[in-house]
Amino acid sequence: MAKLPRNFTLLQVTPELETGGAEQTTLDITRAVVRAGGRSVVASKGGRMAAQLQADGGRLYALPMQSKNPLTIISNTGKLLDLIRRENVSLVHARSRAPALSALWAAQAAGVPFLATYHGIYKAGNAIKRAYNAVMTRGAVVIANSDYTRDHVLAEHRLDPKRVVTIPRGVDLVRFDPKAVSPGRLADLRQEWQMRMDDPRLKVVLGGRLSPIKGHLSIVQAMAILKAQGRDDILVIFAGDDQGRSEYRAEILAAIAKNDLADRVKVVGHCDDMPAAYLACDMAMLPTLKPESFGRAAVEPQAMGRPVLVSNHGGAAETVVEGETGWKLPVGDAAAWAAGLAAAADTSVSKRAAMGKAAMLRARKLYSVDAMCAATLDVYARVLENRA
Repeated sequence: MAKLPRNFTLLQVTPELETGGAEQTTLDITRAVVRAGGRSVVASKGGRMAAQLQADGGRLYALPMQSKNPLTIISNTGKLLDLIRRENVSLVHARSRAPALSALWAAQAAGVPFLATYHGIYKAGNAIKRAYNAVMTRGAVVIANSDYTRDHVLAEHRLDPKRVVTIPRGVDLVRFDPKAVSPGRLADLRQEWQMRMDDPRLKVVLGGRLSPIKGHLSIVQAMAILKAQGRDDILVIFAGDDQGRSEYRAEILAAIAKNDLADRVKVVGHCDDMPAAYLACDMAMLPTLKPESFGRAAVEPQAMGRPVLVSNHGGAAETVVEGETGWKLPVGDAAAWAAGLAAAADTSVSKRAAMGKAAMLRARKLYSVDAMCAATLDVYARVLENRA
């Protein structure tokens, strides 16, 4: 890993610190910078992850970075410029488009390097939207969180390939380690979720926010198909916050009730202990309807030794080896997912264990948070060296 300059101070700009991949990566990089002897400052609205950021040695400056209001963006620019000068910021790293506008303008005014990470696939239906998305490419380097994302950036913005580097999102292998989960944590989770230890059914968890793009409704349909086929050997758990999408949560619950699946599909809400959640279940799934740029919820369970079922698109498909660490299934096809879940349930316990072991070894080799942080800090050092 390249050595950061003396008195290095990083400013990361992200909309909120509630939950999600970009937010977790913000915390991961903060820890890495502090460990390397630098300082990490984060401009964000804040959220439930703010306390952890500060515990890790980062400093939070609460600004409405989530706002897309033009006047707020302009106001944020001035505040960020003041922050850059006051904190003697060495480099600015943006993680979303609206805050990237403020961050880019402030960095240019202050004369410090700017770069951005493409955490998602931004669609552009017209020239205005394409120009808005392009703010993420205006820095010295564009970091893509998967090869799928990198291919999209190159095709959409026609950049020099040398300016776009793939750094897969990392998983905290200390936290997501089966040996680190105590029996007490497992017992507490099972009690909270009302799961019996002697329940013989295949337990499959979908971890992530309740959002239409995650495919919850297609899984409810798949479970209805399996019920009609007379199968009662699978339990599905949706673990995630609705983040204000109360109508979508109500839609999921209504679909469960309509198909009389309350004993087969559980909606358990936000989970603070996803390592225990994956360990308490036999498998995980990520049935996204839209391609995700990476798919952390497919890698974390593999790090816990659990095979996964994923939609065969986007960055998540890169993280699964068909038949060895999991299965790739057609997008949004309830019948295909019913068949996939049935095939998983029919797979022997020993075969699932072997797949889980292979998944763990691969995840630990390719997707460690340490590797991600080392690669990111190398980019920082290279940008600063080139600028000098």
